[in-house]
Amino acid sequence: TPIWRERENLLTSVPGVGDVTAHTLIAELPELGALNRRRIAALIGVAPLNRDSGTFRGRRMIAGGRANVRNVLYMAAVTSIRWNPAVRTQYHRLVAAGRPVKVALVAAMRKLLVILDAILRDGRPWHPA
Repeated sequence: TPIWRERENLLTSVPGVGDVTAHTLIAELPELGALNRRRIAALIGVAPLNRDSGTFRGRRMIAGGRANVRNVLYMAAVTSIRWNPAVRTQYHRLVAAGRPVKVALVAAMRKLLVILDAILRDGRPWHPA
């Protein structure tokens, strides 16, 4: 339908997001563009969960959410680190600060998800800042 085609064109305007990623997001994540960034990150499972109890401060982890979307977003984030300047800058900043590579990659996934959510919410294609 024309609405899906428009959503696909908006999503694929972002460097690092291809047809497979766009189709998966459209099919499995109809909420994209309608929720705020914290809720959409929690829905996918890229928002950190804390395991604190009393004075004990546990490690942060990601869990839950929609696994198919998270898997596709992982590959899109790997591609975006190479081709998308906004995601690349954040990733290299975190790695330079001493964060583990996988932690920086999950942060890149979340950054990409927030960008895609904002693009669909505003209805405007990608324009680098």
